[in-house]
Amino acid sequence: RDQPRSRGLGDVYKRQIYDMIGNKVRTLVSQAQNAGTKSYQWNATNDLGQSVSAGMYIYTIQAGDFRLTKKMVLLK
Repeated sequence: RDQPRSRGLGDVYKRQIYDMIGNKVRTLVSQAQNAGTKSYQWNATNDLGQSVSAGMYIYTIQAGDFRLTKKMVLLK
């Protein structure tokens, strides 16, 4: 039986945002972090600091071997 793996410091935590055709819009965080609850806000800009359009986006959360992908709607 597999046991859940502890996510201590050393696992790289990434949160990235993509447009609906798969282009990376923004990397919110990409660094080793301690396990625990995290909260991030996106200011609706891309990696160059330019404002992005309202619409549907995809975000991914990755920590170690865990990966979650969800859709979100940006309203302005």
